[in-house]
Amino acid sequence: MSETLPSSPSEPVPVEFTPAAEPVREAVTKLGGQPVWLEEPQWPLSRGTGEPMRFIGQFTLAGGVLGYLFMTGNDKGTSVDGTYDPEGGENALLVQPGGSVPGFVTVGTRAEGPTVGPDHLPRPAREGGTDPDGHAWQFLGGPGIEPRWLQGEETPGEGWRLLVQLDSGRLPFRVDFGDSGVGYAFTSPDGKEGRFLWQCL
Repeated sequence: MSETLPSSPSEPVPVEFTPAAEPVREAVTKLGGQPVWLEEPQWPLSRGTGEPMRFIGQFTLAGGVLGYLFMTGNDKGTSVDGTYDPEGGENALLVQPGGSVPGFVTVGTRAEGPTVGPDHLPRPAREGGTDPDGHAWQFLGGPGIEPRWLQGEETPGEGWRLLVQLDSGRLPFRVDFGDSGVGYAFTSPDGKEGRFLWQCL
């Protein structure tokens, strides 16, 4: 369904996301569409509005686990304050199966809801995947892969691992990570919780 992404113990491979030929119903890495739940649905709600957050994408972890990324927003593109805060209740990275919902996140049982757009699948970036110095800004995490911080280092805690780094300028949809912002998704050392934050210029 998607091209094989080369792996490296330390160097991230820049990725881009391209439209899927049809809705993706498999437990694979993707942006957009609807979540492929591995357990009972856990759709996060905005702390400020109580409305369902928008589904950004899902990302594979070892052992057949998925991390589901959501952020408060709406189709009109207006921003909501606090989406940059990893524990502010305006974004959520949930893990299934076997994950736990952080105390700052409220979830509903709906299986489908607001999304950033149709399904897109990852592939190695062909053009424009790096800056003039050859550094990648959008890539999947993995063993030895470290985030490239736009501002200062903000890893959620010791032992937290990068799941994905997303560059708002290279995404196929509009997401509000601020001015030329970059998003960072992490999983806890035990793999049961996630955190997401973004930085901008």
